[in-house]
Amino acid sequence: MLYCAENELEAGPIRHAVLALADGSVYEGVGFGASAKIGGEVVFNTGIVGYPESITDPSYRGQILCQTYPLIGNYGVDPARFESERPQIAGYVVSELCDRPSHATSRKTLDDWLRESGVPGIAGIDTRALTRKLRVHGVMTGLLAADGGPAGAARLRREARQVPDPNARDLVAEVTTPEIRIYNPEARRTIVLIDCGVKLNIIRALVRRGAAVVRVPAGTDAGRILGFAPHGVVVSNGPGDPARAAATVAAVRRLLEDGLPLFGICLGNQVLALAAGGRTYKLRFGHRSQNQPCLEEGTKRCYITSQNHGFAVDAASLPAGWTSWFRNANDGTNEGIRHIRRPVFGVQFHPEACPGPTDTEFLFDRFLEALR
Repeated sequence: MLYCAENELEAGPIRHAVLALADGSVYEGVGFGASAKIGGEVVFNTGIVGYPESITDPSYRGQILCQTYPLIGNYGVDPARFESERPQIAGYVVSELCDRPSHATSRKTLDDWLRESGVPGIAGIDTRALTRKLRVHGVMTGLLAADGGPAGAARLRREARQVPDPNARDLVAEVTTPEIRIYNPEARRTIVLIDCGVKLNIIRALVRRGAAVVRVPAGTDAGRILGFAPHGVVVSNGPGDPARAAATVAAVRRLLEDGLPLFGICLGNQVLALAAGGRTYKLRFGHRSQNQPCLEEGTKRCYITSQNHGFAVDAASLPAGWTSWFRNANDGTNEGIRHIRRPVFGVQFHPEACPGPTDTEFLFDRFLEALR
């Protein structure tokens, strides 16, 4: 294992690991976490901190996550930082793994946590080279073999080309809550949260503002949602292609007809656009970081935001009555939409942060004000 303190190999058996990409690239390193071989979509995140939050973010379902920051694991693992009950990533790629964390809240090492959770990892590879490749060629499927077995490069290349695209699955159905859950039930204002893979800090942000939150499965129909007599509805973040979440899109389309205040976050923004009659498309390598600058249309305001998404809304496809609200200052892609007259809006970034800046937490306040 790679130590952070001395930057040397720990004495003891070293488990060989290999990451093979669909384009034929092969990266060899040291295995950690679970002993396993898995396939997924290889993506990168540029965050300096927040690896427990990223690993437990359901938006990463089906993905092999590469951290661009060179040192990971140095403050251990604290369950209080989790954004869901368990790791959601398929596999983990780091440059240097710290096996001796130092932090008052640490409960275990990253290696131990991933091993217990069945998630394989690879350390000691050139993550900068991998990131540059994904930025140029776009994200692609790959195979992470950290099972300690023989690693024939030719065989792994063949297997990597056969890894199916996880976005072809209904990933939302894999991460949504299996049952209805209610938080802060004594509150006077009720919000139904359509759970497409919600980060727990979204729920915390709403409860902190005095709302009762009814968390429902993504496939819940509009009639059942309206049966809770909500003052408003939030459509959460989640993984994969929003077009695969057909039942959620249909429910939101019906809710739009009903006139309730609606707030879409990340995938929820895309679902809102599809329900309104717009289109979405896949980005080359997505936005996964804590420092994405977003410009508010019609103003000179620029917000620094936390993001994790691989798809985006085609703003030109929005029907009459809808308009683009935010756009990315780096690549010009859409970062939010809103209805011109009604209290219905969505943002592509994460106002709840965790990890990341809290610049846009005011959007929760704006939504709560619309409930009145």
